[in-house]
Amino acid sequence: MASNKTPQTMKPETAAKKLNVYLPATPDEFQNQPVTRETLNELLASPPEWLVELRKNGPHPRQEVARKLGISVSGLARSEMADAALTTAEITALLEAPPAWLVTERATQAAVRAENTRVNERDAGLRVLAEEKARKEQKQAEQAERHRQQQE
Repeated sequence: MASNKTPQTMKPETAAKKLNVYLPATPDEFQNQPVTRETLNELLASPPEWLVELRKNGPHPRQEVARKLGISVSGLARSEMADAALTTAEITALLEAPPAWLVTERATQAAVRAENTRVNERDAGLRVLAEEKARKEQKQAEQAERHRQQQE
């Protein structure tokens, strides 16, 4: 019995997130109809001119704006620019003459990254110590077993 499968679709908002573009800047036909998985894969494999242009010049979604500015999305929200969909030119202008909030948020982001690196290095060291301890205990257990066998 053959089944008539309908293609898997997603909302335009979901497809825009997967394409890393700002939905209101996409063409109307993209915004107003569900996007199939096949269509999404085609857009990823060979992007049309509008997609190439959006990715290059924007406006960009907030996650991309935050990434390009070197801050977190939370930092963008604290700057009261959470809903700002900035173009590449606007982002470049902010980076060339950073306002005080951007300097502060970039410093905060750098401190967070440094702390994450420190914690990861500490955890890696603890893992190495735990592995060494486990190997030592295994070796001691093997020696004890050999000693017990020799006693028999």
